[in-house]
Amino acid sequence: MTVISKVDTNKAEWAADKFIDYFENFSSIEDYLRFAKGEAVSSMATIPGISDKDAFLNEDIHPQDMDFEVKFVGDRFKDSISQEMYIKYLTATSSHVIEHNIPGRELRWMVYEKNTKKIIGFIRFGSPTINSKPRNIWLGKAPDLSRFNRHAVMGFAIVPSQPFGFNYLGGKLLALMCVSHYAREEVSKVFEKNIALFETTSLYGSTTSASQYDGLKPFIRYKGLTDSKFLPLLHRESFHELHNAFSEWNNNQPLTENRASSKKMKRQTKMISIIRNSLEDKTKLDKFNSVINMAFNLTQRKRAYISDYGYGNVREVISGEQEELVRGQNWDKFYLENIIAWWKKKAGKRYEKLKKEGRFRDKVELWTQEDDIQIIR
Repeated sequence: MTVISKVDTNKAEWAADKFIDYFENFSSIEDYLRFAKGEAVSSMATIPGISDKDAFLNEDIHPQDMDFEVKFVGDRFKDSISQEMYIKYLTATSSHVIEHNIPGRELRWMVYEKNTKKIIGFIRFGSPTINSKPRNIWLGKAPDLSRFNRHAVMGFAIVPSQPFGFNYLGGKLLALMCVSHYAREEVSKVFEKNIALFETTSLYGSTTSASQYDGLKPFIRYKGLTDSKFLPLLHRESFHELHNAFSEWNNNQPLTENRASSKKMKRQTKMISIIRNSLEDKTKLDKFNSVINMAFNLTQRKRAYISDYGYGNVREVISGEQEELVRGQNWDKFYLENIIAWWKKKAGKRYEKLKKEGRFRDKVELWTQEDDIQIIR
């Protein structure tokens, strides 16, 4: 498709001002996340009962007395949760803005504590990113993507509800569930692949030296920092106003194909390129570039983690050196019941410590128009 490379300077100045007004007031990634989240929450439809916060676990229960149930999301699954409910509840829980339409295959879960029938977290599996420096270093080279994609899956949303996450190391439980044999088998069925490698990255970057994925050996291992930073996305009306204008200037055509992967990021990148090509006022161009560079610096390289699901030769199979996957010495540890038993020991110590110190929390924390959560998660 043909896409414009320049627009009239007046149009470029208007668009540049939109970017400047959006980004220049953010001094940290927390500022950006809170602002974007506020926009998302303000447009979120009311969920029946969500104001009572009854759907989320806040009971005082010892981890040893808990049991868990995974509920699949989407009409294709029996006894499933609706996509609408998943998105609304996750939007109310996560500090990230939730993207509704994700390219590639995916599988979404809501996880419940069985006895109370309360939500304790959310998981979304999806197709892995095309390139990863820590992955390439671990493999010894960049893999053949067709072979890699036959065996790999990525965890994109691994979000505990609060206060479950704080009280019980809830993020660690959800991460461990992602790398269980149960998860591997279910993802393999849905994706029609032979999954053997799990990848994910931390929410925070290199300035935060720990994440919920640390301390989970042999199940999940840290493999280094990702190689690139990215420009935070414009959200909601700010993005749509700009892209509608650029589409009109582009003979009423979008700046990328509608089916393109990461189309929002690609469209934003194209808008920035057109603005830079079109601005004639050097002062305005310098101001625009300064704000865009500052926005780039809001984000950081992420901490990358992998799991081999207990196989002993995942690296060799993905690299093409071997064909058949072989079970490793830790294979049995990855059965879901064994993973949960491992977590219960750690969570029990955490629970008992919080109770002794009087720091156990019983307030459900949700992003709503009434509540201002002082936590980014």
